[in-house]
Formats: sequence, C-alpha cells, structure tokens
Amino acid sequence: MNGKIDKLTDKGFGFISVEGQEKGIFFHSNSLVGVQFSELQEGDSVTFETEDSPKGLNAVNVSRA
Repeated sequence: MNGKIDKLTDKGFGFISVEGQEKGIFFHSNSLVGVQFSELQEGDSVTFETEDSPKGLNAVNVSRA
C-alpha cells in the first residue's frame, strides 16, 4: 500500500494516512525497512504492508516510497 506519514511521536511510533481511509494506520519504528525513524518527517510518502492486530491494522515493512 501507499500512504503518507501523518503523525510522528517522540516514543518511536506514528501513523500513516491513506487516501480513502478515515483513520490513520499505526506503525512502530521496529517496522521500518531501509530508513531510520529519526529520518522520517510528517508528509513523507511511504510504502507498506498491513497486518491485523487486536487494536486494528498495523503497518509493517514500512519504507520510503
């Protein structure tokens, strides 16, 4: 999937916005591939896969687009 970094926190996680979806998709810094969390900025385009969790969708294998 494709999306944009919507929000980053200082706790090592953030949310990705996807066109057509109301709610942002959670991602953790452990799910990044080829980029460090500190290198990301809100608005960056990313590609990722999703997996279900008890709290909803999580983005995994997140990398810059």
